[in-house]
Amino acid sequence: MSFLIIVAMSTKVSDFAFKDDLFQHYQNLQLDPTWVITNLIILVLVATIYFKTQCRPIYLLNFSCYKPADTCKCSKQTFMHGSNALGTFTAESLEFQQKVLEKSGLGDETYLSEALLRIPSNPCMAEAKKEAEGILFGTIDELFAKINVKPKEIGILIVNCTAFSPTPSLSAMIVNRYKLRSNIMSYNIGGMGCSAGVISVDLARNLLQVHKNSYALVMCIECSTLSSYTGNDKSMLVSNCLFRMGGSAILLSNKMSDKYRSKYELVHTVRTHRGADDKSFDSVTQKEDFEGKIGISLSKELMIVAGDALKANITVLAPLVLPLSEKMLYLGTLVAKKFLKLNKVKQYVPDFKLAFEHFCIHTGGKAVLDGVQKNLVLSEWHMEPSRMTLYRFGNTSSTSIWYELAYTEAKGRVKKGDRVWQIAFGSGFKCNSAVWKALRNVNPAQEMNPWMDEIQSFPVDVVRVSRPIRPTLGPVAC
Repeated sequence: MSFLIIVAMSTKVSDFAFKDDLFQHYQNLQLDPTWVITNLIILVLVATIYFKTQCRPIYLLNFSCYKPADTCKCSKQTFMHGSNALGTFTAESLEFQQKVLEKSGLGDETYLSEALLRIPSNPCMAEAKKEAEGILFGTIDELFAKINVKPKEIGILIVNCTAFSPTPSLSAMIVNRYKLRSNIMSYNIGGMGCSAGVISVDLARNLLQVHKNSYALVMCIECSTLSSYTGNDKSMLVSNCLFRMGGSAILLSNKMSDKYRSKYELVHTVRTHRGADDKSFDSVTQKEDFEGKIGISLSKELMIVAGDALKANITVLAPLVLPLSEKMLYLGTLVAKKFLKLNKVKQYVPDFKLAFEHFCIHTGGKAVLDGVQKNLVLSEWHMEPSRMTLYRFGNTSSTSIWYELAYTEAKGRVKKGDRVWQIAFGSGFKCNSAVWKALRNVNPAQEMNPWMDEIQSFPVDVVRVSRPIRPTLGPVAC
């Protein structure tokens, strides 16, 4: 009994000691309110700075590409017929254009403005504005039909066009037509060449990093009415044969709620400008010929310049997209050649097919596509969207990479998680890249797409369908 009493007494004593310890700990945990508030403020500031410095995700809700009316179709034969009827070209110039067309990779259903197709042609400002309005409004109308966004919700508008810059601007024409809000941030980009599409997307991305809950409408357009060259300088005649009309409209968003209804997320944009080099700067220039006629001159060194610009662009892009194994192989051969002086070791060309499922390469011409295919070691399947776009629509300048993505979608090739690399070249000289990640499978049956009513006819064998053009060098009855 005495043993139990002693145990009970010791237990009570220990309980009291334990409670005293808890009370003492509680007293120690009581913090100075000033200290608590100061630390909370610091924590909030750090969190705010962190989230402010993080790049906002940029989503591509949808895009559309313009498909002109059949009355604007221009076969190679029609082109030569019109050139002959113009009466300004020598027989030598006509023969040169005919040879360029036969080797160009263009088909017989590309598009030129109705003003140029008429005989006699009528390339005036009124016709150029008519062409521009048709492309702008037709493309944007289709885009708005695809998405549940009202014009008043657009906060940023960016328009680019190389060959046509009227007053009021093309962007002002859009604001007026769709009655966009008065505080819209509007930009009209000119003279940036065929890579202006990626430049516009990059500009939109930067603006969307600053302006919350915004939509950015990017419009790429190429007008043909006033860009036709009527002289006899061969360096300027090439662009006549390759460039065609086209347009594309892209809607971007930084709203997190738009992620689940968007097609793509913008992952990277890489811009390379080689304008400091005189050879690059002079490779594509608009100027007057010896007769005072304005045209776009393409230098003989253009392919070399384009290759150098592509390499410079890839040097920046590759570390961002290639898997570690490819980076190590490339670095290993680089060290062996430059530092160990092992000249017999060939420089390793990274396999970009491990980084991307789809390639959209600007349709600068057949030679441009051949050069990029060789440098990047791409298969004909990867080159198919670019070659078919060149064949069907020609070189539509900054819009071409969107016709190529539309082709890929029309074929049902875009699956969730796929990565798309858009590569564009432009005067200056520039090479720009945009990398997209597909957020969902794209079902072609649900798309409004310029390829949909004829996609089953592609791909075509460009070599097989390219036939010599019948001579049209004699007099033409108007």
